[in-house]
Amino acid sequence: MKTTRTEGGRTRAVVYLRISQDRTGAHLGVDRQREDCQALADRNGWDVVETYIDNDLSAYSGKKRPGYRQMLADLDEGTATVVIAWHTDRLHRSPTELEEYIDLSERRGVNTHTCQAGPIDLSTPSGRMTARILGAVARHESEHKGERVARARQQKALNGEWMGGIRPFGWGVPTGQKRNKVDRKTGEEVEVDELDMMKAVPEEAVALRHWTDEILSGGSIRSLVKWCADKGVLTTRGNAVTHTDMRDMLLRPRNAGIAVYRGEEVGRGKWDPIVDEAKYRAVCAILNDPERTTNQGAVPKWVGSMLHKCGRSGCNEGMTVTQSGGRQYPSYRCPTGHGGGRRAELVDQFVEDTIVERLSRPDAHDLLLPGPENVDVAGLQAEAEQIRRRMKDLAGLFGAGQLELAPFTEGMETARAQLGGVTQQLARAATKDPLVDLVGAPDVRKAWKALSLDRKRTVLQALVQVTLAVPRQGRMPDGGYFDYDAVQFEWKRGRQAP
Repeated sequence: MKTTRTEGGRTRAVVYLRISQDRTGAHLGVDRQREDCQALADRNGWDVVETYIDNDLSAYSGKKRPGYRQMLADLDEGTATVVIAWHTDRLHRSPTELEEYIDLSERRGVNTHTCQAGPIDLSTPSGRMTARILGAVARHESEHKGERVARARQQKALNGEWMGGIRPFGWGVPTGQKRNKVDRKTGEEVEVDELDMMKAVPEEAVALRHWTDEILSGGSIRSLVKWCADKGVLTTRGNAVTHTDMRDMLLRPRNAGIAVYRGEEVGRGKWDPIVDEAKYRAVCAILNDPERTTNQGAVPKWVGSMLHKCGRSGCNEGMTVTQSGGRQYPSYRCPTGHGGGRRAELVDQFVEDTIVERLSRPDAHDLLLPGPENVDVAGLQAEAEQIRRRMKDLAGLFGAGQLELAPFTEGMETARAQLGGVTQQLARAATKDPLVDLVGAPDVRKAWKALSLDRKRTVLQALVQVTLAVPRQGRMPDGGYFDYDAVQFEWKRGRQAP
């Protein structure tokens, strides 16, 4: 096997290091790989001009390996003529990748040496055959390992156990014991706390319950993301909570103690449930409702933005807030462009005062919607469990070839429809009336001020329709210039207006 040497007579070599999921570090840790590869280079008198590292990336998974791709690009540019790896399976576990590597090696005269399998001469038919056989064996081992891992994860899921992975928000109480873990960034082993994934973290459990209740009371995901930012609440990876993070955490079956495998509910978990199942089902129904509207534009800053209606004849458009009066103050205006503006702070203050006054009356309880009567939540949950078990049995029969496609499809569609109905009933049983935190409060105004803007807007939508009619001109009877009579209330609940 020929090797090209530098002007100084020493061969230029590069080292490739990779670790996938081996947390023990036995001969596969990045540091150990580097030591063995450097020792091989020293024995052969080679100069290591570059080292490429792909940490915590599997060659078999198909994920992009930036270090490996950079190495190929550099070799193609003539950086070195020798590649050193700990073993051939650190380089490839994909036949496609191997053939690309063989082609590059032939074109650029690159030789491959490994600490465990020795030199691989890709310039000869026998050498290429050896590399392909080793690659096929490595791929078989990966596939077999994948099957074992998948079966183990499935068994844990069916037993209601923790399957591993990133710590889910809400669980993972330190046990006081330590364990070694390979750092994803450095590839080095570090000592971390051992966590009990069956026990809830108290402060995170409180946050999950708060988020759930907010959604059930009409709050939005966006307001909860802001709440996390204000409180300094982060994801378990230490990142700021995003809209997607919040939605995923709210829709996670684990919250209610439900075990899942490959997206399907498979039973009850052995961990501490944090959220009542009826509330969890209700949140899922709300967030997955196709008719649920989400504001993709600017964050509302006013109680009545797009909720107050224009009172001009035949218009009825939602009013928006813009600057007027020489940009001295924000005003409600019709987006169609006709008519003047109404001072936004005066309109909203009058609307809020009117709502607080109405909810402070002795008969305010008459405004509450009647709750679901005689709802057997436990019975509904048991019924849902039976339906899911039936769906699982149908899937098993179909997979075993004991059920034809047509009856399987019909049975699954029927079961999904039934499960949807049960879920809707559970949702109605758990969803809170947005007025419930205000009616009967010792100090309604204080309770109102404590609500987030989203919650105030939800109360407004549920209780009253505000229409901004064309105001009168000039000074009003109270001596001011704001026409309060032009702010009209159409109450959606109760027998009489304030």
